[in-house]
Amino acid sequence: MDVDIAKMSSKGQVVIPMHLRKRLNAGEGTLFAVVGTSDSLMLKKVSAPSRGELLDSIKSMAKEATSILRSGGMKEKDVIQAAVRARGR
Repeated sequence: MDVDIAKMSSKGQVVIPMHLRKRLNAGEGTLFAVVGTSDSLMLKKVSAPSRGELLDSIKSMAKEATSILRSGGMKEKDVIQAAVRARGR
């Protein structure tokens, strides 16, 4: 485990030491999840889903929702009517 000292700028920016960025293969635009406690922070490198992965996920959710609605006997018009009622129209 490496321990380094970093200083926060007036804008709240902290520089991750070069040797750690290289080890993580982290460059400009790399995403990190930030977890904080009362006196410490932890950074975890994360990756955003690709456009294709995101679309696949949305299609999968839509397919599952359609299956659930059909098994309950709901039709598209039932969903539309429920949305209209929820919106108070």
